[in-house]
Amino acid sequence: MPPSYRRPPRFAVGCALAALAVTLASPSQADPAPSFADLLAQLDQAPATLEADALSDAAQAQLRQAGVRPNPTVGLTSENGFGTRDFSGYGNAETTLSITQDLELWGRRSARIDVARAEAGTAGLRRNLAVVDAAGRLALAYATAEAAQRRFDLAEEFLALTLADARAALVLVQEGREPLLRGIQGESEAAAARASLDEAQAERDAAFARLTAIAMLPTPVTEIEASLLDRTPAMAIVPVLAAPTVRVAEAERTSAERRIAVERIRARPDVSASVGVRRFEAQNATALTIGLSLPLPLFDRNRGNIEAAQAQFRAADARLSGALQDAQADRAAARARLGASASRVSASEAGIASAEEAYRLSRIGFEAGRISQLELRLTRTTLINARNAAVDARLARVRAEIDLARQDGRAPFQGAE
Repeated sequence: MPPSYRRPPRFAVGCALAALAVTLASPSQADPAPSFADLLAQLDQAPATLEADALSDAAQAQLRQAGVRPNPTVGLTSENGFGTRDFSGYGNAETTLSITQDLELWGRRSARIDVARAEAGTAGLRRNLAVVDAAGRLALAYATAEAAQRRFDLAEEFLALTLADARAALVLVQEGREPLLRGIQGESEAAAARASLDEAQAERDAAFARLTAIAMLPTPVTEIEASLLDRTPAMAIVPVLAAPTVRVAEAERTSAERRIAVERIRARPDVSASVGVRRFEAQNATALTIGLSLPLPLFDRNRGNIEAAQAQFRAADARLSGALQDAQADRAAARARLGASASRVSASEAGIASAEEAYRLSRIGFEAGRISQLELRLTRTTLINARNAAVDARLARVRAEIDLARQDGRAPFQGAE
């Protein structure tokens, strides 16, 4: 048999122990992330919030502009001058200085203001929805980073348990109570556990980097101290009509309805009044001029724009119906997922307790020679899987709370203890 198969596994297990010692003894300098509540307080500086604020300010500015009356038009005309015979030169000229003002009849100004006010209200509701969405993204990034950190800790624990079991197997091999194959299997398991630890570390670092970017933190996050996974969501009861998506759809429908009135008013003549002073050079006299002007609606009666506004209203009405249906379905689904995740968290806690006891007993039995290494490996894997399942259950609870919070128009865990 080749010498490589006859060597004791102590060397490989010792190398794995040394690698673990280096990992645990020289951790990187921790820079804990602020708590989720502190990050929420800084959410007004998020790009999505700043964009929504700017769009809301633009809508408010358009509302102010809608209330401004059109500027008058000043005109200066000269007639009957520099012609022939009696009209040669400027002696018989007539000069008129006039001011023309659009009267905005038929409620043009009020209709324009109503549309701008509705659009400003819609922009404000969109701003609130953008803040809620930004809070949801922040909560998900925070919880994902915390879950990745816990999975890394579990991978470290799994490696430590694997090495401890490998050492116990090595002792039994040296005592002649187990074949050399058991020691080699322990080596393989330790190497696989080390690879899993490296993978968990990469996932943790990636999650920390994403949280750092979303929260716009000045320094990279390397640790999370304030837990979000352990927080219990608040089961608030909010009417479906209060959902932000429904309110935005309602506001869009109102804006579309008011645009119909604007287009109908535009079909009516746009009346302008003018007043001026006319100078008669020949008589050395002046007189007032008064006039009204309006277009004749012979060709353009704005029918196309009216029909387009009516079609847009029907589309907005359909979007509102769809938003109501989606809000009802999404709220019911989110509440069901939240309830199921709460039960899953409770079940995972019970599963961890059973898995810990099973591993403890199997370890005692293995050291006494009454349980095989395969059974010990199975209980060890079951223990780590149970703890990972608990992390997954808590992360699922956070996701369900994010979905429900969006339907309620609030930040996740707002009002929760």
